[in-house]
This record gives sequence, structure tokens and C-alpha cells, in this order.
Amino acid sequence: MVHDLRAVLDAIGYVARYGIEWRALPVDFPPHEAVYAFFLRWSGRGLPERLVGRLRGRLRIMAGRGELPTAGCIDSQTIRAAETVGAAVCGYDAGKKLKGQKRHIAVDMLGLLLCVIVTAASVQDRDGAYPLLARLREKFSTIALVWADGGYAGRLLTWARDALHLTVTIVKRSDDLRGFVVLPRRWVAERTFAWLTRYRRLARNYERKPEHHEAMIWWADVHRMTRRLTRELAGQPPHGRWSDPPPLPELSSPDRRGKVLELLAAQPWRAWKGAELATILGIENINSFRVQLSQGPTRATSTRSDQPSTDPCPRALKPLSAGS
Repeated sequence: MVHDLRAVLDAIGYVARYGIEWRALPVDFPPHEAVYAFFLRWSGRGLPERLVGRLRGRLRIMAGRGELPTAGCIDSQTIRAAETVGAAVCGYDAGKKLKGQKRHIAVDMLGLLLCVIVTAASVQDRDGAYPLLARLREKFSTIALVWADGGYAGRLLTWARDALHLTVTIVKRSDDLRGFVVLPRRWVAERTFAWLTRYRRLARNYERKPEHHEAMIWWADVHRMTRRLTRELAGQPPHGRWSDPPPLPELSSPDRRGKVLELLAAQPWRAWKGAELATILGIENINSFRVQLSQGPTRATSTRSDQPSTDPCPRALKPLSAGS
């Protein structure tokens, strides 16, 4: 053995996360020929799927659930295929008006991946659900209930009940609803698709064979679950998006005036409003609090003009009266 296996594993995760070509791997990793050879060898042996199974069990136990799931959710997603993908494994999805491939997944109620199958985009959802549910029953004998959308209605329900002893429940969207509405149970699979799409290698299918794309999905899920498990073991909160406001500091001042100054000093770039400060400080009468903030600069006018004011509160409260 010449190459470090941990470095090879990190290189595969780097390709899945940032969507680069195998030849574009940085020089810090082993040669791309060796990394790709290990990718084929490990994926053929089912190593990423077994890693996901172990990580899933630990995450479910930490969430207060059983190690094996008892219910799941299935869904499909159509993605475009690159020019490297052959026409024999591609199709046209008339509903989405996309030419490419379709990935069918089954997840538990935490959104953790259970099974995945990649087919041509021309394959209907219910047709792709037959091998997906069969593989799901083969791997997990504890699952008894599966949720799906209206595209899986029909003979699939009877076949799953009689052949696999699975109850497939259809969650339909009401015709009276307009716009985006979060549907019960179905949002779990949609969120998993959103997690996977963050990996740029999965934003479009670049793999020549469907089994290689399935392996890349498993490797991306290994990368995601290891980082989630690390954060939970360290007791750290999930990473916020770039648009999320920073967390508020711990206010140690006993009076209201000192707490306002602490907030201004901790986040001087933020345009605070009176209603926001009243909510943070737990003040019910917002109008009187706004009056107090507006009176802050007026108290500084009573001081002598030849002596500099040592009170930083009036200067700090000036943007509050404008934003309130």
C-alpha cells in the first residue's frame, strides 16, 4: 500500500462536494488515477452504502429513535445529464421537460438515505418505485409504512401490500392550494434532495454509468452524515446559512440601559429597531420603550458645550430613534 487511505477518502469527498473533474484534484491528494481506482473498487464492494448504514444508526440513536427505521418516504428527482453520459441511459421527462436521468430515493423520517436507484428520466415514478421498494424491503424488514406523492398511485399500492407487505400511503396536494405549501411527510424527501443538491457533483449527472452516479450519491451522504455526527458529538449547533443573523450575545448588565449598550457593541453594523430590542429585552409596552430611546439624545443637550460628554449612550442610541 503506497497511498494513505484517509487521503483517498478525503479526495473522493472533495470531488463530490465541489464537483471538479478527477484530473483537477489538488496535488495535496494522491494521484487522480489512484483515487478513481479506489472509488470504483470501494463502490463495487458497497462500502459507501455500509458506511451510511452505520452512520444512520448512530444518528438515529442520538435523536432518540431506534437504530432501524419503521417508516419511510419515497420520491424522485429529474436532473440534467452532461455530454459525457450516453444516450442509452438517458431519457426525456415530459412533466419536467428535462432530458437526463432520474434518481429515486427512500429516506427515513429524519431524512437519512435508505435506498437509491438511478434510471433514465423517461421512467415513470411508479415504475421506478417497484425495484426501489423491493430493495427497501430486502434491506429493512422493520419498515411497514411508506409515504409517497400522487405520482405513485395505482397498482403499486396493491403490489406493495400483497408482495412486500408494505403500506404505501399517498399524500396528495389539494386543488384549492395555491403557491408553495409544505405537505406533511413529503417534505422530508424534498429536504434530502436539497441536501444532496448542495454537492456540486450531484447538481448534474456527470457519470457515464448509473451505478457510478448511485455510488456518488452514497459518498456525498457519507460526507454529510460524518459532519453532522461530528457536530452533534461536540454539542455544536448546525451551521447557519449566510443570510442568517449572528447569534445574540449573553447580556450580563443588570439594567436595561446596559443591555442595549452591550447589543450595540456586539453588533455595531446592525440597524436595530425599537421593536426588535423590546422583543429581546422582554418589554411588553413597546411605545413607552420607543419614547425612552428617543429621549436618549436629548439628555446630552443639557451638558455644557465646552466639556466633552463621557456618556456613550446618546451617541449609541441615535440610530435607534431613526430605525424605530
